[in-house]
Amino acid sequence: MSVLFTFPGQGAQRKGMLHGLPDHAEAARALEEASDALGRDVLTLDDAQSLRSTVAVQLCLLIAGVAQARVLRAHGCEPDLVTGLSIGAYPAAVTAGALAYADAVKLVELRGRLMERAYPRGYGMTAIVGLTQRALERLMSTVNSAATPVFLANLNAPTQMVIAGSEAAMQQVSALALEHGAQRCERLDVAVPSHCALLDAPAAELRDAFSRIAVRAPRIAYLSSSSARPLFDGAGIAADLAGNMAQQVRWHDTVRLAWERGARLAIEMPPAAVLTGLTSAIFSEGIAVSCNGTALPDLCALAERERAAQ
Repeated sequence: MSVLFTFPGQGAQRKGMLHGLPDHAEAARALEEASDALGRDVLTLDDAQSLRSTVAVQLCLLIAGVAQARVLRAHGCEPDLVTGLSIGAYPAAVTAGALAYADAVKLVELRGRLMERAYPRGYGMTAIVGLTQRALERLMSTVNSAATPVFLANLNAPTQMVIAGSEAAMQQVSALALEHGAQRCERLDVAVPSHCALLDAPAAELRDAFSRIAVRAPRIAYLSSSSARPLFDGAGIAADLAGNMAQQVRWHDTVRLAWERGARLAIEMPPAAVLTGLTSAIFSEGIAVSCNGTALPDLCALAERERAAQ
C-alpha cells in the first residue's frame, strides 16, 4: 500500500498558519529558506491583513506544505505519491524533487502577482454543492457572456463543483442553482477567477519565467490535478505548473487515480482539511487524514502501518 501527500489550494488559508507549523528544525529551515529567497521575513505574511493578498496566500500555502512534508519525512513518513490542488501543485512538485524550493518561492510570488494584477477586484470563485456537472453547466450557459463571464473551474466531486468568474455572474448562477436544488452555494475566500480561460494571459507570462528554471524528473510519483494523470519528466511538470492557473481542476479524478495506483493513506498538508473530506469518499476502504488537528506521532503510526501492509 502507498502513502499520498495532498496539498491544498487557495481558500484553505488561515490566519497564523505559518506560526502554527510544528516546532521542528525542518519547519524552521523551510521558513528561513523561503525568507532568504524572498528577501523578507515570511512570518509577516500570515496575519489577517496580509492574507487579503493573493501573493501572500499562495506563498503561505507553498511554505506550509513544504515545511510540513519535511517534518513528516524527518520522522520516517515518506510519500509514494504527491498531488496538489492549484497552488498546491507547487509544494507537491518540491516534495517530489522536481522543483527546487527557492525557485518555487520566487515563481509562486510571481504567479500571485500576475493573477492579482490581471483581476484586482470584481472576480473570484464560488463552490456549488448538490448539482451534477451537466445540470450546473446548463444553468451557467444562461448567464455566461462577455459582460458576465463564468466558467466551471473545479470538479471536486460528482456533486461538488467550483465556478469562477465575475461577481455578478457567480451571484446569478448561485441564485439559479439554489432554485434548481443545490444544497449550498459558498463564495470562496479567493480573490481571482482561477482555473479558467480568464487567466490564459498570466499563465503565458508564467510559462516564460519557467523557461529559465530547471525542473527535473520527479523522484516519486507526481499526479497532475489538471490532467488527472502522472507526469514523469521535468518539461511536463513545468508546463503543468505554469499553466494550471488557467486549467480546470479535476480533483475527483486525480484522487481516484491515486487510489488506482495503490494509495491507501492520504495525508493533507496544513492548514485545513477540505481535501481530506473530498478524498474520504474515494478512500472509503483506506484512510484520509489531515495534519490539521492530527498529532505527528499518529500520522507516522498510520504511515508505518501502511508500509507494513505492503
